[in-house]
Amino acid sequence: MEIYGFQKTTLLDYPGHVAATLFTGGCNFRCPFCHNGNLVLLPDSESTIAEEEILVYLKKRSGILEGVCITGGEPTLQTDLREFIVRVKELGYLIKLDTNGYRPQMLWKLLEEELLDYVAMDVKASLLNYKKATGCPGVDLSRIEESIAILKSSGIDYEFRTTVVKGIHTVAEFDSIGRLLEGAKAYYIQAYRENENVLSGGYEAFSTDVMNEMAEMARKYIDKVELRGVE
Repeated sequence: MEIYGFQKTTLLDYPGHVAATLFTGGCNFRCPFCHNGNLVLLPDSESTIAEEEILVYLKKRSGILEGVCITGGEPTLQTDLREFIVRVKELGYLIKLDTNGYRPQMLWKLLEEELLDYVAMDVKASLLNYKKATGCPGVDLSRIEESIAILKSSGIDYEFRTTVVKGIHTVAEFDSIGRLLEGAKAYYIQAYRENENVLSGGYEAFSTDVMNEMAEMARKYIDKVELRGVE
């Protein structure tokens, strides 16, 4: 598997667990506010880390680390993702997958084989706003809806999350997002943070007050709605 980054210890990426996080390259979206622009557009310009190096480290840290978070880019584009997860699971680790939900068949296969313990799916916007938020005019919205349905019926821990950006999102669309995710276990509204790797820079974050308005709209449909990344 093509691994372009490895954070050896994190208390943030896998809720409730001490974990390691690895980053895959490439993505099927072009979200203009993506903060991992190099991994999306130019993964081959980044140095890779060998699978065996990762596995050796995880074996040594077994009993200290509890989980491994696989993020990106978009991990489900990796053709050998399943095989890699199997090897990590054999070391006794929990697996958290971060995904944009655009490959529901891959998601279903991994869940069917009980290879995932937690999934965080990015819901980029309301369905009417998905083309703008993903930078993909031809986005197939049925794939997003299918992945949402799969997670809601999966029986594992999961969350949905939206990074909100001025010029991309509106407060009003969070009623639609709430209806789309109705009955979900957890939904997080995340503050945008500009950095040097943003795909298209120049965007701004919403204020905490505005984000709270978004959360209140979503709470009509989802019990657990929280903000992330706010002061």
